[in-house]
Amino acid sequence: MSKQNNTFERVLVGVDDSADAQLAFRYAMHRCIKDNSTLIITSILESGDMNVYQALTRDYVHGERKDLEEHMQEYRKIALDAGVQKVELVIGEGDPGETIVKDIIPAAKADLLVIGSLSKKGIRKYFGSQAAYMAKYSPISIMIIR
Repeated sequence: MSKQNNTFERVLVGVDDSADAQLAFRYAMHRCIKDNSTLIITSILESGDMNVYQALTRDYVHGERKDLEEHMQEYRKIALDAGVQKVELVIGEGDPGETIVKDIIPAAKADLLVIGSLSKKGIRKYFGSQAAYMAKYSPISIMIIR
């Protein structure tokens, strides 16, 4: 990471369908275009969102993951069309804050994490309530967009 110009080489952005996450995604894209950085887009499948019957049905989990993978490909296309040169996708499973801090940041070798501050209520509540956790425990710089 080159600290001289306050640029980051590998920018990790957490996405869900909340308005704040969309803002975070746009910010991360523009930052990567400006700095010629790699954009790493991540989303988390939360097992807590499933009811007991869904959890027992492997097809349900695979269906959810397939939907999320397709959704992530849409994010990749938007980023590439906007002018980001390098885009990577990472899907995690579990508690969003913990998964991102403990698994995804080290695996992706990210040097900046960009997330939205608010969660969407209901089944898609990936990040918001997790923002404080990530800000406290992230081993890298973090930008919380609102």
